[in-house]
Amino acid sequence: MHTPPPATRQSTEPSPNAQRPPDWDRSAAAEYARAAEARRVGAAAAWPLAARAQQPTMPLVGYLGGLSRDTFAPRLAAFHKGLAERGYVEGRNVEIEYRWANGQYDRLPELAADLVRRHVAVIAAMGGDAPAFAAKAASTTIPIVFAVTADPVKAGLVSSLNRPGGNITGVNFLLNTIAAKLFEVLNETVPKATTIGFLVNPSGPEADSAVSQVRLAAQVFGQQLLVVKATSEYEIDAAFATLAQQRVGALLVGNDVFFYSRREQIVAHAALQGMPAIYNVREFVQAGGLMSYGTSVDDAQRQAGVYVGRILQGSKPGDLPIQQAVKVELALNLKTAKSLGITIPTSLLLRADEVIE
Repeated sequence: MHTPPPATRQSTEPSPNAQRPPDWDRSAAAEYARAAEARRVGAAAAWPLAARAQQPTMPLVGYLGGLSRDTFAPRLAAFHKGLAERGYVEGRNVEIEYRWANGQYDRLPELAADLVRRHVAVIAAMGGDAPAFAAKAASTTIPIVFAVTADPVKAGLVSSLNRPGGNITGVNFLLNTIAAKLFEVLNETVPKATTIGFLVNPSGPEADSAVSQVRLAAQVFGQQLLVVKATSEYEIDAAFATLAQQRVGALLVGNDVFFYSRREQIVAHAALQGMPAIYNVREFVQAGGLMSYGTSVDDAQRQAGVYVGRILQGSKPGDLPIQQAVKVELALNLKTAKSLGITIPTSLLLRADEVIE
């Protein structure tokens, strides 16, 4: 039996070999090709647009930094680590808008206001106490997470450590309250120093309290204390000139974000004068300073990142208690000690968290 061939599907597009109508010309062919290409491109573009429309919008975090991004890079990495602990990774499921004051604190109010205009979900105010105050003044509704050295209750940031209330919470790392402990560690290293210098930024919120603590410690150890003040690069130079004139035997550098940003200048002055000095964070030691002792600022930043993540997940800032950063780090630079002719006591070496050979 003869089986007919299967029927073939008729194409809706004309065959290129089909006989063209009499009025077909080159311009008509070009127009036809453009129309076909437009249909193809339109169909291809429709799918990703539809897919993106179905994806949820990523939350937007505002990051208000008192310093520059380069200066604050290690701290920023710790903040990102805290966010990751709550499941948030920048660019994957959270966006971050950064505003850096680069040490110009008078810019902070406008930078904070700009983040408010961006309708961010939460503001992380980092890099000193000033960003926290600027963020608090900018909004009473957007959640704010800070990391400060000042007592947040005494400073007026929150009403209570356990229940901050309002739209703000954060982390308090106790760098200023352990100034006397820094004096003790310095005295253990250079016990023969009769006069100790104390470099302080008088504009800091806890400057007077820190000076009082260090004066008391000097009295306990029977040593003289010379307080020198600086709020600018020039004043740092002048302060070290005063320390040299007064033949100060050792130096304690107070906690301050401006000093942190000028750490290389400060460390260079101490090295030039052959002056043993103790600092509050390990970056000074990594820059060539002798030693540092203080609460871990990186850990405080990590905790702040965790709090931002919790707020994104629905927690109210007023219900999150102020975290106290209690992890303490001791860092030593044996190369610097050798250049100063100092032998670091074994008791300190055993306690050190970081030793630079």
